[in-house]
Amino acid sequence: MADLDAALLAVAADPARRPLLVALDFDGTLAPLQDDPAASRILPAGVDVLARLAGTDGVSLALVSGRSMNDLHTLAQVPAGTFLIGSHGAERARVTTWGLDRDVVQLSDEQADRLASLGAEAARITRGRDGVWVETKPTAVVVHTRLAEDAVAEPAEQEAIALGERLGSGVLHGKDVVEISVLTASKGDALRALRDELAAPVVLYAGDDVTDEHAFEALHADDLTVKVGPGDTAAQFRVDGPDQMVAALAVLADAL
Repeated sequence: MADLDAALLAVAADPARRPLLVALDFDGTLAPLQDDPAASRILPAGVDVLARLAGTDGVSLALVSGRSMNDLHTLAQVPAGTFLIGSHGAERARVTTWGLDRDVVQLSDEQADRLASLGAEAARITRGRDGVWVETKPTAVVVHTRLAEDAVAEPAEQEAIALGERLGSGVLHGKDVVEISVLTASKGDALRALRDELAAPVVLYAGDDVTDEHAFEALHADDLTVKVGPGDTAAQFRVDGPDQMVAALAVLADAL
């Protein structure tokens, strides 16, 4: 944590490293993981520090999540001006005082047909399996296994992966989840595009899941990447959980 604090202080002290893009995963990074996804909320201290960062000249704030845009906007208590990247990069919007300014996602007829087929076949995977359920997004179908026993979750995830390889354009296997998209998208691609748009010389990115590795790998050696929690990672730094991540963001906000 001390090394991360030092790196954050160095970024804050260098005007040449502006604009700074602070991009963060949601679940497991700012919000403790919950068995019920609808119960996830950013830690109260996190709400305050995000508002402080968003109000700082030369800083742009983004949340980058696997959640659908509607879920992310509903649950994330973020200030106006925040970029929201949902569905692992397939959806993007910006929070305004009046709601969301969305980038419109349009599917071809073929993609729409595949999405419908994915939904029907994913529903079959859940039948007779307690704790396994399906979420449908505008561009993807997601098989969740967080509430299932390991003996139930593992074969469900393998069937979902096989379904994605047959009907999807992209398959993401994260913690207790398999997302099958009819579009090719990743957090890394979305983060690169946002950085280029903002002309940000430095990006701070933090995440806890396997899918966040795509974002870590897409960034540069001069960027700051933080793995939240255990597991192999390409990130430069690690913190134990959301409390520690929020504390690190407070160090940055204070220095700025």
